[in-house]
Amino acid sequence: MALKRESCRRAATVVFLSVLKTASAPGKFDVTGSRKDFPILSQEVNGKPLVYLDNAATSQKPRQVIDRVSHFYGKENANIHRGVHTLSGEATAAYDQARARVARHLHAFHPEEVIFTRGATEAINLVAQSYLRPRLQAGDEILLTEMEHHANIIPWQLLANEVGAKVVAAPVTDEGEIDLPAFASLLSARTRFASFVHVSNTLGTINPVQELIRLCQTRGVPTLLDGCQSVPHWDVDVQALGCDFFVFSGHKVLSPTGIGALWGRKETLNAMPPYQGGGDMIELVSFEKTTFRKVPERFEAGTPHIAGAIGLDAGFAYLEGLDRKAATAHESDLLENAREQLEALGGIRLLGHAPERAGAVSFLVEGAHPHDVGTILDTEGIAIRVGHHCTQPLMRRFKIVGTARASFAFYNTHQEVDALVAGVQKVQRYFN
Repeated sequence: MALKRESCRRAATVVFLSVLKTASAPGKFDVTGSRKDFPILSQEVNGKPLVYLDNAATSQKPRQVIDRVSHFYGKENANIHRGVHTLSGEATAAYDQARARVARHLHAFHPEEVIFTRGATEAINLVAQSYLRPRLQAGDEILLTEMEHHANIIPWQLLANEVGAKVVAAPVTDEGEIDLPAFASLLSARTRFASFVHVSNTLGTINPVQELIRLCQTRGVPTLLDGCQSVPHWDVDVQALGCDFFVFSGHKVLSPTGIGALWGRKETLNAMPPYQGGGDMIELVSFEKTTFRKVPERFEAGTPHIAGAIGLDAGFAYLEGLDRKAATAHESDLLENAREQLEALGGIRLLGHAPERAGAVSFLVEGAHPHDVGTILDTEGIAIRVGHHCTQPLMRRFKIVGTARASFAFYNTHQEVDALVAGVQKVQRYFN
């Protein structure tokens, strides 16, 4: 079993190793220059310089995104599609440009494969209701993992409960990794779908998603990949990954809230029934019958979040202007620096020790409730996330109620890591 697990692990690190190769830039990332683009980072909170380490919950927005959204509302605001006036044409062009840019970043074959949603949560619900519902019967199973975000659990539970199906979860090891042999053993003739996270929002574990997808493909099981925590840190290639669906939320990628995307193959999406009914997703309407347009309009009923999509376009455009290799290396350095300093303090329990990690470090301070940790750090101007991080099953797996979580972006600095550690020392002095 140990040899099999190690073989799976070696095969599963292909994606991460490719990320490391693209992240091993010779140049040093210009974090000082990038911070100048983020107005919020220059302010004080509670009389202290803001140290924003809650990026896994939502990222901050650069001036370029803020200005682009403001320009739309001030100069271009109009509804898209079907309008023959100039402003409508400009708004439509900007909206379509956003879809094309997201498609390029995901390496989609066609822009039409990108469906704009309110975020990853709506995208998962869309797949659950439009794709899986017609295929799911009593006794069938949906395979997840113990580290999933609630948004990647509840939609499948709701559907399973309605039809008499079952949600099963692959276990997580003590190190915070998906148990690959156990995942493989849970794939059966009853498995109709599998959905799992690319990077854990709680543990920072980079999952061996290519291996998980391959295991599913050998059994003919379609897959959905939750990319909320991977898209902010590196470029994603859905073709290379091999998943059937991919989702992410824009507000974690420098962009406005209330916008995200679902990617799926064009032929698959066009074969799915509409998720919602309304304007712009129809061909012909009568009281006797309605016919529907093909994707992407088929799944974008009503007036969409036009400004959000345009802001998303600006967010990805900003990423294109960065040295992504250097930025990824910088983020990795921040994460490892934080883990090393926190562990050196003593009296700190780090949650998750997978060899491949990104974005976040979750920890417990001996004698202190996570909410107290967050409150005391806030007095120092340090913003972190505390609680169960919408991963209650994972908390139960580790027999805890929650953690403190610091999560990093390219605009964070090593000085901010030092401030975090000094803040945790203040917590320790208070409780010990």
